[in-house]
Amino acid sequence: MKLKTMLSLALLAAFLWSCKTDKDEPIVAEETKKEAGAFDYNVEQFADLKILRYQINGWDKLTLKEQKLVYYLTQAGLAGRDMMWDQNYRHNLKIRNALEKIYTSYEGDKSTDDWKAFEVYLKRVWFSNGIHHHYSNDKIKPDFSSDYLNELLIATNTTLAGDAFSVIFNDEDSKKVNQAKGVDNVLLSAVNFYGPNVTNKDVEDFYAKKQSPNPDRPLSFGLNSQLVKEDGVVKERVYKSGGLYGSAIDEVVKWLEKAQGVAENKAQGDALGLLIEYYKTGDLQIWDDYNVAWTAATDGNVDYINSFIEVYNDPLGYRGSYENIVEINDFDMSQKMKVLSDNAQWFEDNSPLMDEHKKKNVVGVTYKVVTVAGEAGDASPSTPIGVNLPNANWIRKEVGSKSVSLGNIIQAYNNSGSSGRLKEFVHDDEEYNLEKEHGQLADKLHTALHEVIGHASGQLNPGVGETKETLKNYASTLEEGRADLVGLYYLYDSKLQELGLVEDWKEVGMAAYDGYIRNGLMTQLIRLNLGDDVEEAHMRNRQWVSAWVFEKGAADNVIEKVTKDGKTYFNINDYDKLHELFGELLRETQRIKSEGDFEACEALVEGYGVKVDQAIHAEVLERNKQFTSAPYSGFVNPVLVPEMDENGEITAIKVTQPAGFPEQMLDYSKNYSFLPEVN
Repeated sequence: MKLKTMLSLALLAAFLWSCKTDKDEPIVAEETKKEAGAFDYNVEQFADLKILRYQINGWDKLTLKEQKLVYYLTQAGLAGRDMMWDQNYRHNLKIRNALEKIYTSYEGDKSTDDWKAFEVYLKRVWFSNGIHHHYSNDKIKPDFSSDYLNELLIATNTTLAGDAFSVIFNDEDSKKVNQAKGVDNVLLSAVNFYGPNVTNKDVEDFYAKKQSPNPDRPLSFGLNSQLVKEDGVVKERVYKSGGLYGSAIDEVVKWLEKAQGVAENKAQGDALGLLIEYYKTGDLQIWDDYNVAWTAATDGNVDYINSFIEVYNDPLGYRGSYENIVEINDFDMSQKMKVLSDNAQWFEDNSPLMDEHKKKNVVGVTYKVVTVAGEAGDASPSTPIGVNLPNANWIRKEVGSKSVSLGNIIQAYNNSGSSGRLKEFVHDDEEYNLEKEHGQLADKLHTALHEVIGHASGQLNPGVGETKETLKNYASTLEEGRADLVGLYYLYDSKLQELGLVEDWKEVGMAAYDGYIRNGLMTQLIRLNLGDDVEEAHMRNRQWVSAWVFEKGAADNVIEKVTKDGKTYFNINDYDKLHELFGELLRETQRIKSEGDFEACEALVEGYGVKVDQAIHAEVLERNKQFTSAPYSGFVNPVLVPEMDENGEITAIKVTQPAGFPEQMLDYSKNYSFLPEVN
């Protein structure tokens, strides 16, 4: 019994509870809180945000050469940080520079409500890498007036004028990414992937003319560029040395070349060489060559993610946001989790997909638990918890993919305290006890299945284009929902117990189903303002999955809407039938993806995933008022400090923690601002 308990606790540290860009904390009971020990994981809390810190476990076990590799890769990531700020919005860097100058030089009264509101606003802007909320995409509203900001500008001899000043207070550029139906999503999105007056049609027409040399291996057109219209002509401005963001990219390349010089093995070094060449040229064929090499380079203690990768911030899903994550492998936990990737073909063969949509040969799927050593760009301060790359479907099919769980980030969350919201939203003691006993493991297993099996499963029909072309602005939420459904389908399957991942598959599956429905239909609404539609891709997919199975199971009362003491709950009456419904929806979502059925995708997302039941939303917000824990969390990064000898050679690298969140943000601006052309 003791051995089993110890194994379960170890597995908890290995699994994810969230996927790539879904970075919220789990809603857990106070009883699941863990002792933080001597290390304080909490930094500060403000507005709807909580700042945490994490440790780099096992740092001292690395050789000096490996530590140098980690250091160089983290420096490369930070060197590109400002690219993410500018990608998010064209005025972000001007606004940040002005706000930071005020913050560091103002000598007036700092005890007033206005100054405190200014500090909170700046911290929120830091957290979101710009003036739009990192998750809702809404413009952050300051709780001080334009007159007060003018006073601060004058008092500190700081300049912020024109649109960069007025946009802080007006209604212009109100949404970073606008995913609404029936509007021009590109034209109405403030994200700086597109120039003024570029429209959906401009984008679609421009890329419709692009042809890949090999149609079976389509290039990721648009991934590394801004699309602009000059004198009526639409053209790309490519991110590369000598091109857009060239000064920052050259600094990234400088550090990547140092990293290549201390690579652990030839495969890793060759991959880094291709990444460097890609940055220098902007050539998308080299990007694919790099991804093939990076996916195959699985040996060694250190790995990384770097470049313009995830497309969630593009309303049409073409352009990648800059991000960097540096990872140290946790070999013990990775070996324990290897059973999932080893059985990827079994999961594919036994899925409810149509036979023609199943992969006959699932290749190259790897899954590792890693320790994060540094993050930047789209991965910081709001960090992913798990990642599955590369994103190109043909590479996943022919070469494979890498999935990672960020183990020390999970550790930090688990030791940072909990909100106590669980008891408020569970229907009864049975649901509470299931969550208390199995909830963390169920959530982490779900995301492991989502990343390792879900994103690697299924295939497109011959001749069907990439999902960003066929499903357009719904591609991201469809893909995330599809991967969620793969996880949900197998969470309630005895195979997990057969593989030694759980002790009671049925109870773990029940806890997973309870938590998913509770979140999809209720608790995630604490993140929205009353009256808002759901727009973020992951929130949409959780709602359309949950709402669809709720509706389709209504005749059999599979999920029951219960009112008790004036409060609403959703109670699952038939888990077996719910499992079948998840399978039916998985089959349909894979069909939509495989066939590129835009109309069906639009009907699914718009019909179930966008509009919110206003009465339930108001109730959830009211019930949530009793809790003070912020709904979003992010991290400061540890600081790697090299020690040099008299010849300038690194002799050791020490790990320290920043003094605080503002201190780290100001340090980054001082030492890693490499975009003078847009400042």
